[in-house]
Order: sequence, then C-alpha cells, then structure tokens
Amino acid sequence: MFEAVEELVGEHADLEKKLADPSVHADQANARKLNKRYAELSPIVATYRSWKRTGDDIEAARELAADDPDFASEVKELDKLQGELTEKLRLLLVPRDPSDDKDVILEIKAGAGGDESALFAGDLLRMYLRYAERVGWKTEIIDATESELGGYKDVQVAVKTKGGNGATEPGQGVWARLKYEGGVHRVQRVPATESAGRIHTSAAGVLVTPEAEEVDVEINPNDLRIDVYRSSGPGGQSVNTTDSAVRITHIPTGVVASCQNEKSQLQNKEQALRILRSRLLAAAQEEAEREAADARRSQVRTVDRSEKIRTYNFPENRISDHRVGFKAYNLDQVLDGDLDAVIQACVDADSAAKLASA
Repeated sequence: MFEAVEELVGEHADLEKKLADPSVHADQANARKLNKRYAELSPIVATYRSWKRTGDDIEAARELAADDPDFASEVKELDKLQGELTEKLRLLLVPRDPSDDKDVILEIKAGAGGDESALFAGDLLRMYLRYAERVGWKTEIIDATESELGGYKDVQVAVKTKGGNGATEPGQGVWARLKYEGGVHRVQRVPATESAGRIHTSAAGVLVTPEAEEVDVEINPNDLRIDVYRSSGPGGQSVNTTDSAVRITHIPTGVVASCQNEKSQLQNKEQALRILRSRLLAAAQEEAEREAADARRSQVRTVDRSEKIRTYNFPENRISDHRVGFKAYNLDQVLDGDLDAVIQACVDADSAAKLASA
C-alpha cells in the first residue's frame, strides 16, 4: 500500500510544479483537469505525511521511554493515532467512482399501488428536496406529471451543488451520495384513500443518473426526431392551446425524453435535451462498464414491491434499507430530509466491499 502512496506523492509534487507554471493556465481545460487531479491527491498526501510524522514521533517517544517510563503512555497514544491514519489511508485509496463529483437527474415514478403510490412518490420528492436543502444543494423540477389526488405519477428533478458540476470537493458531489437511492422504495401505511383503516403496501421507483456535461455526450442533431404536442394535466385535460410540449427521440438508440412543464416550446426543448443527454450518458457508461455496473443494476427494472431496496413503515415509524441491513425508528425525521445516516450506511458498505476486493 505504501509503495502506491509514494507514487501518488510523486505525482502530486509533479502536478504542483505544473500548476505553478503560468503557461499551463493558458489552456483552461487542461488546467481544470490538472487542478481536479491535484485536489483528489491532496487528502492522500496530507494523510500520508501525518502518518510519517507520527512514525517519527513514535521512534522518539520510545527512545525517551527507555529512560523514563512516563513516556510509555505517549507511545501508546501515538501507536493508536498511527493505526487510525493507516486505516484512513486505506479508505482514501479505495477506487473512486469517476462520476462522484457530478450533479444528478433524479426521477421518481409511481408504481404498484395506484393512487397511494403516486402520493408516496410525492413524499419521496419532498424528502429529497428537504435533504438537498439541508446539505446546501440546489434543486430544479424539470418535468412532472401530477396525479388527481396531488401526488406524482412521474417527476424529474435536477439536483446540483451550488457551483454546478465539478465545483465541489472530490467525492463530495451529488452523485457520490444520491447514487445509492436508485431502486424500488416500498411504503407500508394506511392510505388516505382507505376508509377501513387497513395497512396497504405500495411502491415507487427512484432512478438516479449523473447529469451529463455537453462534453460527455455528443448528440448529432440529425439523429434526433422532435415531436411537439399540447401539454396535458391530471385526467388528460388540455392545459395549453398551443403545441408547446416537446418529445425528443434519439433515433440510433431509441432513447426518449419529453418535457411539458415550461410555457414555451423552446424552453421545453432545452429541458428535454438535458434529460436526453443524461440518459444517453448513463446508457454509454453502462455499455462501457457493464461488468462493474453493480450500482446501476441495483436500480429500478420494474417498479414492483418484490424488488424493494428500502421499506418505509409508518405504523412503526421505521425505515429499513434491505441492502445493508440498516434499520432506524425515525421515519418521520427521514421523510423530513434527515437522510444522512441512511445514506452513510450505504457509503460505508460500499467502501468495505471495495476494500475487501482490493
């Protein structure tokens, strides 16, 4: 492990020299790339330097302890600190997901359970919006199809850091946290539509994809079929007298994206292109990394209760994540955006699995 760290320390030093050269910054794209890599390596280098200093302190303390037993406790404390730094280094060396710094498009779809599922989809949307507010992210609802009872049949929301894609500490982007939310979410509660007070089980699906930057996916305009139609609301009634809604089909892949929320056709086209670009990026990454795409394969295939990743049990105020065995009895707080503990359990399990296979 430490040989690999020494190589990274050398790379970090080389990057530092390059970034100090004013001519490097003439190429802004290359400068951003070098800065990003430098920022990725900095925590590893800082931790390694602390580990080495601690080792030197241990040797000095042991020499003093040979003459003065009072220094034995200091040796013990330093040994403990070095062990903690060693473990921190191991975690920092876990292979990173290259998309961790990206913003995301998050889609919530009602599934099994009819109207209750749509209401639950609305609860999930509120949960993610509150969570984003807690951690200081920006959100924007891109497209939404509401149900007659006030929930959502389908809703897509962009979630991004304040500075947008890449403007964050390495590994602290939106995808780094929300990628674990993809899958089927099951709810157990007495629905608002239930008069007899019986507990029902329904489900909603969550799909999370990294938001593509324009450099990630090249879209040939000749490969697009663009259809326009009139926007519609709950029950199918027309809510617009002009053909402002837009549906874009990427002909080579068959991927479709649509938007009807904006007032103008141009705005709807721009939003639909954002969704399409992200979906094409996700498809390209799945094709290139098919064997290693465990995180993506765990997301929604069909919104069926049997494929659940998480259960929200209202009678017991319990939330359970079935992938990592997490369980807590603060469902009301989680639905109000307190998702950190739930997500961290998934982060820790993922890190442990990567360490085990390294």
